[in-house]
Amino acid sequence: MSGHGEPIGMIARKGAPLRGTAEVPGDKSISHRALILGALSVGRTEVTGLLEGQDVLDTAKAMRAFGATVERLGPGRWVIDGVGVGGFAEPSDIIDCGNSGTGVRLIMGAMATSPISATFTGDASLRKRPMGRVTDPLALFGTRAVGRQGGRLPMTIVGAAEPVPVRYTVPMPSAQVKSAVLLAGLNAPGQTVVIEREATRDHTERMLRGFGADLTVEETPEGRVITLQGQPELTGQRVAVPRDPSSAAFPVCAALIVPGSDILVPGVSQNPTRNGLFATLVEMGADIAFENPREEGGEPVADLRVRHSALTGIAVPPERAASMIDEYPVLAVVAAFATGTTVMRGVKELRVKESDRIDAMARGLEACGVRVEEDRDTLIVHGMGPEGVPGGATCATHIDHRIAMSFLVLGLAAQQPVAVDDGSPIATSFPVFEDLMRGLGADILRIGE
Repeated sequence: MSGHGEPIGMIARKGAPLRGTAEVPGDKSISHRALILGALSVGRTEVTGLLEGQDVLDTAKAMRAFGATVERLGPGRWVIDGVGVGGFAEPSDIIDCGNSGTGVRLIMGAMATSPISATFTGDASLRKRPMGRVTDPLALFGTRAVGRQGGRLPMTIVGAAEPVPVRYTVPMPSAQVKSAVLLAGLNAPGQTVVIEREATRDHTERMLRGFGADLTVEETPEGRVITLQGQPELTGQRVAVPRDPSSAAFPVCAALIVPGSDILVPGVSQNPTRNGLFATLVEMGADIAFENPREEGGEPVADLRVRHSALTGIAVPPERAASMIDEYPVLAVVAAFATGTTVMRGVKELRVKESDRIDAMARGLEACGVRVEEDRDTLIVHGMGPEGVPGGATCATHIDHRIAMSFLVLGLAAQQPVAVDDGSPIATSFPVFEDLMRGLGADILRIGE
């Protein structure tokens, strides 16, 4: 549902070391794409390990609305009987994508070159997020978009009846924009070309090839050039979803800052377009061992052994931002416990996520006694080292799951408990967060329990 329910206050306290195995859910990015590509394929797609957070469930509901058959067989096990490229039916009702920017933008792309119309909405957070970054390139195919002022939801997309292929250079590092254009290109004749000046997560390219699309990637002086041959017949596949590195970030970072901790996080995606956080943590001095490297579902994975570590602040290379954009909030928490200063530049994309994540983290960290600097494209955290973070504040989450989880991680190591005003958005991406963290020994409670 797009309406945000009653807030759920939560609090985290310093306690015993974290120990045990943290089996985080399936990757959210891959889960969205498995459902959408399954719906655009001929035949049956079988998915295991699907993330069953609300964001992904909203995408499953949307695929049903466009005519695909989508069924849950058991925990993480889903089947999709697709309608083929160009086979989407016009939905009879509004498509509600809840809190998911990925879901709405990818679905817009998937239907943009079919001669149908669909109206999209979402929760209060999603209705604030800019859609022009997707609807502008979709217009090149012949698609029309009518929304609120500033290109915001609710918005009606009128698909192109006679789409044309496009050549588009993505103006900002955004896997969502790239993926929307590629999905639109599926039902356009000829070749659709997307050029990235800066590489972003490549799950869409990997999965399109896996479903049978003719897609090539070339590194050129112009950038990363992705060429898709339009109007393929995609074929249903078996998709094993690896565990989400963005979800793994929370138990990993908690273990690094809670003294005495030693945990195992198995089967985490090590896709090089997603593993920037782990590279950064290692550079800060984190004790992380990457054990049993292997491939699952076409993605590299490894088991992460993580132990409490003495960390040092660093300057994170700006070019790494695309590979860890969702992990900067929890990295800011880790930086607060490091010795020295951590500088995060090239992160302006954080300002247009579920919330303005630079502002949300800066205000919450300051309330907990941490000195922070920021500008439009930068977040700088002055670590408190062995003295530790005072804590003792209630932090605003702004209906943002990653902000909520980040401050709860902070509370596990701060001198005084840290509360968040609303933990309910956590269910959108990590529905088992509370149980998983408590299973490791974390003292996280809903206020009033």
